[in-house]
Amino acid sequence: GWAPPPLAALSQVLRLERSRRTGIVFPLQKLERYLAPGTDTARFHLFQPGLAALQHAESLFRSSQGHPIDYVSSAVRMDHVPPSALPEVCFIGRSNVGKSSLIRALFSLAPEVEVRVSKTPGHTKKMNFFKVGKYFTLVDMPGYGYRAPQDFVEMVEAYLQERRNLKRTFLLVDGVVGLQKTDHTAIEMLEEFGIPYVMVLTKIDRVSRGALLKNVLGIQEFVKENTQGCFPQLFLVSSVEFSGVHLLRCFVAHVTGNLPAAEAT
Repeated sequence: GWAPPPLAALSQVLRLERSRRTGIVFPLQKLERYLAPGTDTARFHLFQPGLAALQHAESLFRSSQGHPIDYVSSAVRMDHVPPSALPEVCFIGRSNVGKSSLIRALFSLAPEVEVRVSKTPGHTKKMNFFKVGKYFTLVDMPGYGYRAPQDFVEMVEAYLQERRNLKRTFLLVDGVVGLQKTDHTAIEMLEEFGIPYVMVLTKIDRVSRGALLKNVLGIQEFVKENTQGCFPQLFLVSSVEFSGVHLLRCFVAHVTGNLPAAEAT
């Protein structure tokens, strides 16, 4: 029989002792303990769902007979994309930021969904569409920066500007190195188009606590000073340890309108 990876399901996380559990579900709060006294922590708590909301979100990401989760299609041009019937979220980021690994972690309770993780950075050259039952679509966008072809830029820009059902763009930033030049280019594009987005720091298991905290505070400050469309709270994730994955599932459910409003706080 098939078994999900350790900690992919919330029920496994709930068996952990309390501080480890908090670290997996709310990695940002785990960092908060190490801040200097008097630091403003409002941006650490903007999206803090309760257990019922986290469980409801997980049920959306768990496939069943009546709730299939399927890879739908890939597209290299806007005239190839599937019809925009459902609310949609897309994931963009630099080529080796760990995007496919994160999407695979989000879908880890749906074993039949195959998310190809490329060994070569910059290999995903298509937009890949995944349909989550009758609730929403998740789009894995090609990585930018590393050998990104011109037609890729045109494809992504066209998608962001034309896709009417796009509810939120998830911009993935490498938690080890922080914001890079190519990330700033992506931010400028999202700001220019007026696209609501959220920043997700990946690979947090590979960076020391001090360096991660420094990156988090620096990016939070940047978001506060220089952006209009970015959600003020960062999301921290590790696709290896599943830190932040449960919370991210919940935020996806929330922005696609699939979380009862009362549960999201």
